[in-house]
Amino acid sequence: MKFTDGYWRMRKGVTPFFPRTVWEVIREETEVKAYVLCTEVRHRGDTLNVPLLTVRIWSPREDVLGVEVVHHLGGVPKAPDLLLPERRSPLPLRVEEAEEALMVSSGRLSARLSTTRWGLEFLGEGRFLTDSKEKNLGYVVTSEGEAFLHEQLRLSVDELIYGLGERFTPFVKNGQVVEIWNGDGGTSSELAYKNVPFYLSSRGYGVFVNDAGPVSFEVGSEKVSRVQFSVPGERLEYFIIYGPDPMEVLEKYTDLTGKPALPPAWSFGLWLTTSFITDYDDATVRSFVTEMKDRGIPLSVFHFDCFWMKGLHWTSFLWDRERFPDPEGLLAWLKEQGVRSCVWINPYIAQQSEVFMEGLEGGFFLKRPDGTVWQTDDWQAGMAIVDFTNPRAREWFASKLEDLLEMGVDSFKTDFGERIPVDVVYYDGSDPIRMHNYYSFLYNRTVFEVLERKRGRGEAVCFARATTAGGQQFPVHWGGDCVSTYESMAESLRGGLSLMFSGFAFWSHDIGGFEKTATPDLYKRWVAFGLLSSHSRLHGNESYRVPWLFDEEAVEVVRFFTSLKHRLMPYLYTVAVEAHRRGVPVMRPLLLEFPADPGCRYVDREYLLGPALLVAPVFSESGEVEFYLPPGLWRHLLDGEVLRGPGWFRRTYDYFSLPLFQREGSLVILGREEGAVYDYTRGIVCEAFLPSPGVVSWEQVDARGRGVASLRLERMGERVRFESNGFSEARLVVHGDAGEGSVECSLSREGEVRLLSEEGR
Repeated sequence: MKFTDGYWRMRKGVTPFFPRTVWEVIREETEVKAYVLCTEVRHRGDTLNVPLLTVRIWSPREDVLGVEVVHHLGGVPKAPDLLLPERRSPLPLRVEEAEEALMVSSGRLSARLSTTRWGLEFLGEGRFLTDSKEKNLGYVVTSEGEAFLHEQLRLSVDELIYGLGERFTPFVKNGQVVEIWNGDGGTSSELAYKNVPFYLSSRGYGVFVNDAGPVSFEVGSEKVSRVQFSVPGERLEYFIIYGPDPMEVLEKYTDLTGKPALPPAWSFGLWLTTSFITDYDDATVRSFVTEMKDRGIPLSVFHFDCFWMKGLHWTSFLWDRERFPDPEGLLAWLKEQGVRSCVWINPYIAQQSEVFMEGLEGGFFLKRPDGTVWQTDDWQAGMAIVDFTNPRAREWFASKLEDLLEMGVDSFKTDFGERIPVDVVYYDGSDPIRMHNYYSFLYNRTVFEVLERKRGRGEAVCFARATTAGGQQFPVHWGGDCVSTYESMAESLRGGLSLMFSGFAFWSHDIGGFEKTATPDLYKRWVAFGLLSSHSRLHGNESYRVPWLFDEEAVEVVRFFTSLKHRLMPYLYTVAVEAHRRGVPVMRPLLLEFPADPGCRYVDREYLLGPALLVAPVFSESGEVEFYLPPGLWRHLLDGEVLRGPGWFRRTYDYFSLPLFQREGSLVILGREEGAVYDYTRGIVCEAFLPSPGVVSWEQVDARGRGVASLRLERMGERVRFESNGFSEARLVVHGDAGEGSVECSLSREGEVRLLSEEGR
């Protein structure tokens, strides 16, 4: 929210109070409190009739400092906490005296707190990060009686800001106004399904505003040298998270808000859906699955969108028996074909739904202040909304899902969760403003916990649209309603990379676009992008997304890239395990891996798939693509071309290729083509790109995420020594630079190969 009218003036009806005088500082083992008056104190009378802000500095983990600012403590409403409960236990601080200041430190991060005139400066290992000075921290009241707290942290020269959730606006957030308020706006607007009050700075730190409500960010858009964030009410809490590596920042941020669960390996294969409003039934599903199999395209999951239930009955959790007379038989048939199932749900219960009266009589729905049930005709006629703060409502909702799981369903698409009203009363008394975003967290958690309870840890996966901070614990999330255009394909990727900068590890999108129908050209290009994403789903609105409806070449393209993804599963699932353990993304903006390279700062049309592979989707009918390679040598995984970065390159690719480059000094383990789940240690090919001396290691996991094999390679001049454990029937292919060529051998327990130049062969 903007409070100023230019640099000098405040907006009409806005009265600011800025902290000026540090009146008292209290030091304790785990916190430092500063009582700061919003005036300059010249005599005792200046302590009257003026706001006092209490500023508390504490640490939930090393290299992180929390700053809590409170005006009236009694005015702090009951609200959800985005911080993990175990992170509310403060760590001891190091506090040292400085000139008219205290140095408050946790790990390598310090805050210099002035003990006279307000000022707070943050330093990472002694290096300046950002600060809050005069007229940056503020308490504001409006003529309408609203109160706000805001902070303005310095935005240094050349400093760039990323994240704030899945945003489809420009990748770098400088100059933008960002409202943390979930909305159903598609991928072509400033609204976002997944709003996260966390941003990452190119200077090696992150800022997390711990408020589930409508946090407003002005990223160099009000004061151009400041990132302002404001919240309504009497309390503001934020955390400075020091890296200095951006990957470390994400690791520490997810320590505070939760690590992503590990999705099952089968979920990484190809998903096919009925699409939304298409005319489908039991015969349609069987024909699609059969023809995909006949055409040599392995399916991992078949998804039933909304109309598996009767229209006007959503969500009833009951199959439309006219279209699906034997759902148990259909689900069993899918399993015989090696295909899992997913069904669409949302947290809205239509008045026509067979379970509406259960929810009404049980008191399971959100209510209006007068005690009546909140209902609307927006989406489903007369629908009510499940109140997930009510334990009995959660149990009731979960019981309906358990019935479907008993029937044979494997996963749920948890759609919606953004259109949550604020003129409601929650069972537990939560503030409805702060529950608007957090509702999606409770919704997805409820569904995910049912899946874990019934299917077991490691077998649960949702396909979720809305979320907020902490929602990364319940993967997977997809990008929402995009349009079948190249522009929308690019904005989808941009939004996904923004989400990856916000603590999320797994992400998908509607291959081919949701709205309208893609041209065969666009469909084939999107297929390559989609099957080189962490999760891959063919989905649409009014038309089917099976490839033969586009052209016969589309069938070959889908088959080719599905097979490629299956071959990549030993590599990809090992990366997924790292994402689960560390809280870092599978699809990585280039800046995460190359923070020192200025060329990576604005790149939003390509990404790293794990640490070793760079992917640049093609966004043109001509097949021409311009892409950036960071410093070092890069080898095309499919055609063997070797290029040296940093630099921009232009190439033209057919539908069976795209820029897919392996980073020098890396290993990529390739497996088999028959599916997403198999033995990742047997019959593999290790592609090693070693153009220079050095050591590279790899720890291989199995399809349950357990470490089962290892490989170590060391290049010394022309010789490459290897030590292997746990692989069988495996081959090693070592590539040098463009002039050295490659050598191949059987991957035994240990050995040595000689990599000669072409002239020496």
